[in-house]
Amino acid sequence: QVQLVESGGGSVQAGGSLRLSCAASRNLYCMGWFRQAPGKEREGVAVIDGNGRTSYAESVKGRFTISRDNAKHTVSLQMNSLKPEDTAMYYCAVDRLICSGLWFKNPVFGQGTQVTVSS
Repeated sequence: QVQLVESGGGSVQAGGSLRLSCAASRNLYCMGWFRQAPGKEREGVAVIDGNGRTSYAESVKGRFTISRDNAKHTVSLQMNSLKPEDTAMYYCAVDRLICSGLWFKNPVFGQGTQVTVSS
């Protein structure tokens, strides 16, 4: 089973920035970030595949940037112009082989890191 170690997150005022990072125990084709706000279902935020193709939720396009370092097995999410509605638990997610857009066939999720944006 792949191990995921997340870092980053925290509290910030609206308009601020945060960076999330996730280190995997091995390289995987699909890496990304999902989030879950209280009372809502978990949703895909950003995904990057092994070919460098990226997908973003409409709500974060132009504000968030996902990147990966294959040599270090890491994926990062730079979040700028944060809004209160971005407040959620953010989960690193990986899939060994199959993903499309923000969908993973067999996702493995990390423990999650809290992001809180105050107005």
